[in-house]
Amino acid sequence: MKKINWNNVRLVVILLVVVFLYSFSAHRNETRWLKEATITFEKTENFITPDKVNKLLIQNHEKVTDIRKDKLALNKLEKSLDENPMIEKAEVYATVDGKLKAVIRQKMPIARVCVGSNSYYIDRKGTPMPLSESYTARVLLVTGELEKVETTKLNKLLLYVYNNDFLKKNIIGIEVRTNGTLMMKSRNYNYEIEFGKPFNIERKFKNYMAFLQDAAKDSVIESYKTINLKFTQQVVCTKK
Repeated sequence: MKKINWNNVRLVVILLVVVFLYSFSAHRNETRWLKEATITFEKTENFITPDKVNKLLIQNHEKVTDIRKDKLALNKLEKSLDENPMIEKAEVYATVDGKLKAVIRQKMPIARVCVGSNSYYIDRKGTPMPLSESYTARVLLVTGELEKVETTKLNKLLLYVYNNDFLKKNIIGIEVRTNGTLMMKSRNYNYEIEFGKPFNIERKFKNYMAFLQDAAKDSVIESYKTINLKFTQQVVCTKK
């Protein structure tokens, strides 16, 4: 008669118990009802309110506690949030203790476009973004004949200004003229900045920053009517 190896038997029993407990725990966890929803924004600017995000999370339910964990479609929730014009990226997950959590990265506007009665933001990726009912971004204003300038080049210029602290504080407005050239307004001075067409962007802005840092030391800057940046080799000033 073959001798029973009780050590192997014990190992099999222990393994079965572990599998049973794990399956029982997993099933119990999945069939739990959610307790609450927690929403976290990566940035402080709330272009979309927590209440609106919460409504997108619970979808057809009246409240989050009406949702059972095993009925959650996390990918569907994330897709629904990502389709919101105020949201750049959303991450949604459920915790073991029954909390539905959403981490929201909002779109960041770099400029506001005003053409006639139409007004909207442009985000970092150059896509239109609607105005928010809950928050107003302090970004430069773009007006004029936008169809006269190549969109990708204008967006590149706007992003350059947004990412440069000096220019971001100094340039408050851009007008696109009928010939496709750009005229800019300064926050601190009354002169107009003739930028020309959006070419050699970095070179022109470097010329302007160098000029401004030097000219600001002298009160003569107050007498300038236009600052012409069209020529990449020099800055040409016209007095009033």
